[in-house]
Amino acid sequence: MITTDDLRFFLSLAATRSLAEAARALDVTPPAVTQRLHALEKRLGVRLVNRSGRGTALTDEGRLLALRAEQICGELGDLADELAGRRGVVAGHLRVIAPLGFGQRYVAGLVAEFRQHSENVTASLLLSDGPPRLAADDWDVMVHIGELRDSTLVAYPLAPNRRVLCASPAYLARRGAPAKPEDLRGHDCIALRENDEDVTLWRFKQGRGPAVGVRVSPVLSSNAGETAVEWALAGHGIIVRSEWDVAAHVGARRLVPLLAGWSLPQANIVALVKSRQELPARTAGFLAHLRAAFSTPPWRDKP
Repeated sequence: MITTDDLRFFLSLAATRSLAEAARALDVTPPAVTQRLHALEKRLGVRLVNRSGRGTALTDEGRLLALRAEQICGELGDLADELAGRRGVVAGHLRVIAPLGFGQRYVAGLVAEFRQHSENVTASLLLSDGPPRLAADDWDVMVHIGELRDSTLVAYPLAPNRRVLCASPAYLARRGAPAKPEDLRGHDCIALRENDEDVTLWRFKQGRGPAVGVRVSPVLSSNAGETAVEWALAGHGIIVRSEWDVAAHVGARRLVPLLAGWSLPQANIVALVKSRQELPARTAGFLAHLRAAFSTPPWRDKP
């Protein structure tokens, strides 16, 4: 017979690289972890973990148990949350995913704030500099910026977000400003590699006219938005960056917007959930908290 405690124990074990690491995560001694694992394997009649000097690795049976344990524990948690919700209690564990830079600046504080106001909720925030590849049960709310490729998810708009073409005054004094999009081919451009996008094709539009695509040859590129902005501030080239990230620099004239009258595709900010069905109270509450916080985008709250 397997208990839910067994399943949670094995999930903790599966998430670590060694029995010693699992012992630290569980706050027990390594012999206690080894003994409990042996007992679980004996009851099931299969080997779940291969041990070596380099650490531990799940067997096929271990991977199956970890997969099903995650599903079962998730369903039990959802059931408890649903029952709590019917009592009017906001409870359970809230799992939030957000882009690295935006999440650090604007989402992390909101997660902590929400948990402070909902004392029966615990929360975790996963920040990623690329699109996370997670199972459907691994998150409750995902904050997303830009084009939405998975049409099965439900999007709640949070805030508008323009993309801005800009450079530092030092760069412009040295190289001049482009007068039209095609001029960018002769400039030093900085590319941000994220979300599997084609980062060397910059698309512009003027009024209702046709879109103009310019293929640039970046002199610098990075997968970190903070690094790309620092390069631009230092005068190394021209960047395309989200308004949320450069609004303060533009306001202080550390960066200068370019190609007035031309616009880049919007990269609006949304909150994603997996279904339109009744959401757990913690998820619905956090969504409301997000939408209230971004009702006036914080990067636009000052002139």
